[in-house]
Amino acid sequence: MIERYNIPEIDEIWKNKYEVWLEVELAVLEVMHEDGKIPSDALERIKKKARVRPERIEEIEKETRHDVIAFLKQIEEEIGEDAKYLHRGLTSYDVVDTAISLMLLRTIEIIEKDLEKLLLVLKKRAEEEKYTVITGRTHGVHAEPTSLGLKFYSFYSEFLRAKDDLLRVKEIIRFGKLSGAVGNCAHTSPGFEKRVLEKLGLMPEPVSTQVVPRDRIARYLFTLTLIGCAVERAAYEIRHLARTEIGELEEPFLPGQRGSSAMPHKRNPIVCERLCGMARMLRSYLGVSLENISLWNERDISHSSTERIILPDASILADYMIRKLTWVIENMRINRERMRKNLDITRGLIYSQRVLVFLMEKGIPRDRAYTIVQENAKKTQRKDFLTCLLEDERVLEVATPEEIKSLFEPEYYIRWVDEIKRRVDG
Repeated sequence: MIERYNIPEIDEIWKNKYEVWLEVELAVLEVMHEDGKIPSDALERIKKKARVRPERIEEIEKETRHDVIAFLKQIEEEIGEDAKYLHRGLTSYDVVDTAISLMLLRTIEIIEKDLEKLLLVLKKRAEEEKYTVITGRTHGVHAEPTSLGLKFYSFYSEFLRAKDDLLRVKEIIRFGKLSGAVGNCAHTSPGFEKRVLEKLGLMPEPVSTQVVPRDRIARYLFTLTLIGCAVERAAYEIRHLARTEIGELEEPFLPGQRGSSAMPHKRNPIVCERLCGMARMLRSYLGVSLENISLWNERDISHSSTERIILPDASILADYMIRKLTWVIENMRINRERMRKNLDITRGLIYSQRVLVFLMEKGIPRDRAYTIVQENAKKTQRKDFLTCLLEDERVLEVATPEEIKSLFEPEYYIRWVDEIKRRVDG
């Protein structure tokens, strides 16, 4: 991941993969010791001496052209003759895949905490704005009044599902393997594998090949992609409502910030635009992870190079997006005056469905009522919708002017906000 968008806590997890490889190797040695296959003094010497030196590993790899062998040779240099116990009966991906599961789990813990912060911010905004009336839009066109708080509750509800997905995928990822070169435990045993993995907080892959099946990783990437899509949806809404013609929301604009090199007045929604672009990147990573599921026979290496990129980068990108959206939602500017003004742009047409329902309740057949409302709507280029209705004898035959006027109250459209909120809160 480029430094501009880096999340150091996650970056460190993936940069220190050799440390996690060593963690796996040491867990194997501990179970070997329990089985009497390695003396106590040898195990203690190994634990004391075994140190990862990334520069030396990279130097050895230039010759071996194999990173796990380079790692093992470097550890052997540290521990001397006790290296005879190291990596016994294992294949490279026993270590690599088990370590990947550990790194993914540690990454998920960070993402989970940041997702929780976003949920708190969204819920706070939703509560603050639940009675703020805003124009609802469908197809980009004014529809009916709604609540700004409901928009935030909608985002909140989606991220709650994302959190549930993340918790589920955490359990899907919690599998490692120490089953050898083709997954048949030829040089270990299923019991041995289970005990080692338990020490690491993992479970054995029920049926592995040389690798843990890649559908598990694809499910992780799919979860991150859904999180990215949720971020994108919120960012799109903010961008849309920040347009000059609308001006209802505005992402934070900091002191000293510049919007354009040419136009000093510009206050562009650059963070939300960035988040929308990043969502596209996340979706592209998902495609790669899906391609990685089908490997030749017990395994080929076509997935390996891509995972070195997509696993850390997608994880960092998703968490960066969560953090940035949290900042935007927490610090955004809400223009309630503009919202109220925009309600009147259509000269009352946003109340057309309420008028339609009212006329039907008065006994006018739906098709005829629809025609009456639509014909009056077409007249609003010259006068407002309410005036048109008050001048229509067909309407006045079934309703008093006071009844008609009562249909033009925006608060009517937010009367169920608290009930909807209770459904979200469970």
